[in-house]
Amino acid sequence: MTGFSTPFFKSASLRSALATLLLGLWAWTALADGIQAVSGALTEGEEAYVLNAEFDIAVNPTLEEALAKGLPLYFVTELEVVRPRWYWLDEKVLSYQQTSRLSYNALTRQYRLSTGAFHQNFPALSDALNVLQRVRNKPVLEKGALRKDASYAAALRLRLDVSQLPKPFQLNALASKEWSLASEWLRWTVTP
Repeated sequence: MTGFSTPFFKSASLRSALATLLLGLWAWTALADGIQAVSGALTEGEEAYVLNAEFDIAVNPTLEEALAKGLPLYFVTELEVVRPRWYWLDEKVLSYQQTSRLSYNALTRQYRLSTGAFHQNFPALSDALNVLQRVRNKPVLEKGALRKDASYAAALRLRLDVSQLPKPFQLNALASKEWSLASEWLRWTVTP
């Protein structure tokens, strides 16, 4: 069986290896800067349904420089829960948003993460991002809001809210890809 030529297999395997390398390189650069939704869960707690979520956040040099110059960045965690219905539009059960403010104080050389009335200071940006990328036991829905005989579709994401930036930066955000930082919607089914 010498009907197949060896150079064809070598070039095909070389093409395959090159395609795999390029695909891996593309995936690495796509994840290098941005937000990736890793996990999300809506579980029943003692008094309410609580959200547990995790994201991977990588801030690009443009955003790091803006932070270092005193520009605060606002990140919004969004959660939507709907009950699908075959006979009508889906029933929206929950539309939840939580805004976190990340800023840098040049005098104290610390990063400050604020969520509502809760504030934390960090010596490094990576420490602040580690806290920002995790949501733990956050009550989002009262206990009786989900029916036991139904299933619900949940969707979660984290994004940089450019509408809260000063106006000149909002214009830059519209024109530049470096300012658009958002995860894809992470979707799963919730059955109480």
